[in-house]
Amino acid sequence: MDTADKTIRLTTAQAIIRYLAAQYIDIDGEKTRVCGGGFGIFGHGNVPCLGEALYDHRDVLPLYRGQNEQGMGFAAAAYAKYHLRQKFMFCTASAGPGTANLLTAAALCHANRLPMLMLCGDTFLTRLPDPVLQQLEHFGNPALGLNDSFQAVCRYWDRITHPAQVIQTLPAALATLLDPADCGPAFIALPQDVQGWTYDYPLSFFEPKVHRIRQQMPDARELEDAIAALKAAKRPAIIAGGGVQYAKAVAELTQFAEACGIPVIETIAGRANLLADHPLN
Repeated sequence: MDTADKTIRLTTAQAIIRYLAAQYIDIDGEKTRVCGGGFGIFGHGNVPCLGEALYDHRDVLPLYRGQNEQGMGFAAAAYAKYHLRQKFMFCTASAGPGTANLLTAAALCHANRLPMLMLCGDTFLTRLPDPVLQQLEHFGNPALGLNDSFQAVCRYWDRITHPAQVIQTLPAALATLLDPADCGPAFIALPQDVQGWTYDYPLSFFEPKVHRIRQQMPDARELEDAIAALKAAKRPAIIAGGGVQYAKAVAELTQFAEACGIPVIETIAGRANLLADHPLN
């Protein structure tokens, strides 16, 4: 169907979820949804609009109710690690203490470069009504709220202040979530009123898209330098991180270490690059 000039009127929340449901990834020749679903605890800030949008897509983006927002974030981090950063989960929390509980999980994903998408409630853009129960913002600066604290522990951060904004924000967030170097958590603040505002979105924005993780090829000069350093080293050692696993190069690392007799030191993210009982580990 030609969608070039066609539009569809949706709320901001509906557009976000519809876009996520249409994003796929190619993993070893197989197409699967890049977002495996989400974890959520609902309250004011995310239940009326985002909750309604998620309900309509529950078959393709299943939602799992958490018991604590921090635990949800840790589970999302584990999901991303298990899938070698090729898939992610989203977490949604209400405005106020609910979202605050995600801060430590966001820091974990930030430090370990693990993808997690956070769709969290925010204060009313119009400030009507105000104040709202459990709302957390600076009393002397109402434009500064709890969600701003996530800027320090996220690779991508944005606050949606107009429905059209998601046309730029969502692809940018997804690009960060799938970037092999700058991968990490993405945070999208959703003011409670803006979630329900409508806009005529181009249908082409919701066409299915298949993503592929960019594979960085080694630089020839860096390889030459590494070879020279190894040849000159008296007691060489390999420090292997998580990139070995994300590049699916565990077998190649083992083969190289065994061929050259070089011991391997694993970082925290690189645990299991070599078997625990391997003599070179």
